[in-house]
Amino acid sequence: MKKQLLVLCIVMGTMTFAQSTDGPRFGVKGGGNLSSITGSDSKSKLGFYAGAFVNIPISEAFTIQPEVVYSQQGAKAKDDYEMATYKVTNMEQTLSYINVPVMLQYSATPKFYLEAGPEFGILVNAQTKGDINGQTFKASNKDSLKTFNFGLGIGLGYKFTPNIGINARYITGLTKIVKDGLGDSSKNTNFQLGINYFF
Repeated sequence: MKKQLLVLCIVMGTMTFAQSTDGPRFGVKGGGNLSSITGSDSKSKLGFYAGAFVNIPISEAFTIQPEVVYSQQGAKAKDDYEMATYKVTNMEQTLSYINVPVMLQYSATPKFYLEAGPEFGILVNAQTKGDINGQTFKASNKDSLKTFNFGLGIGLGYKFTPNIGINARYITGLTKIVKDGLGDSSKNTNFQLGINYFF
């Protein structure tokens, strides 16, 4: 009888643990970027991001969320420029990254969480665009920029339902985006706001 009671307690304990510890959950996310470049005469530029993630519980309160995200970033020039007989206006730098954030998330309540962690980025495309004497030009300048980008992100989120949530995140770049030989110390900054969908 004691043996049967012990087995029953072990089975019930295992079932309770299984119910309280969720497994990994996959999802997709997307939204808008408001990005800029430090150390330059620039203003913020709108872009977008989209990607996928896996949310992995490590305790009742903490999860780790690795992501793979396509992110369109960059900046706009604050001012117009005049060089000899040329007038340059509407200058804009667009940077396209494949970013891999790895966020440690803390659930302050069942629906509200805080997060922080590193972000690793690979530059896949870079284009500068502007008007010279009223005529628009575009050119790739990827060769003058570093391929790898590293930053740190902090953010927060809210889950409206078990499947749908909203997330806001700020990422500050820690590495220079321009190749060392060009002597520029500019770094990325990016604010994201978007929706998460859990499968």
